[in-house]
Amino acid sequence: MAEKLAFTRDFVTWQPWVETVDEVGPTEEQAALVQKVAPNPKNRLYYATLAHDVPALRERTLLFNEIMAGRGGAPRAYRELAAVATSRINGCVFCASVHARAHAQMTKDPALVDRLLDEGVGADQPEIERAIIDYSVKLTRDPAGLTTADLKPLRDAGLTDAQILDINNAAAVFAWANRLMQTIGESAPPVAE
Repeated sequence: MAEKLAFTRDFVTWQPWVETVDEVGPTEEQAALVQKVAPNPKNRLYYATLAHDVPALRERTLLFNEIMAGRGGAPRAYRELAAVATSRINGCVFCASVHARAHAQMTKDPALVDRLLDEGVGADQPEIERAIIDYSVKLTRDPAGLTTADLKPLRDAGLTDAQILDINNAAAVFAWANRLMQTIGESAPPVAE
């Protein structure tokens, strides 16, 4: 059994448990889509695995990109924080590392996301971040248990309904994305170059 990786902002890889389209010989359509959605070779394995289902990968990419980088609503750093909190709960070290790096780069405050990675979702955080983390955690652990009262801390922190919806979407898409990634492969230490 492989040693469990610690949560980190450092680069982490992902190894599939199923063959990628690259291993079985991609169709032209599969190869073109993987090249489009994963031009960076470091991310290729995941997308080359998902490319077995071209329509699903296309739709997944459109949805994911709109949720995480769409205009309006919550600042992207808030969406990234929701992704990290959700990934932390679900144990997805790969996703947490990618989105923690993005959050730290956007906010220029690595200490905030490092506390979340190192100490967990209960770590001390400023008001807005605390509200985003708590909401993301509840959505991940108990989506059926959410009530209008769970929106109050977000509203009290000054977030609009459009921003709350973006945070909700980011946490929800990562609840799904983590499960997808963790059921067809595993986070792994970086490969020596």
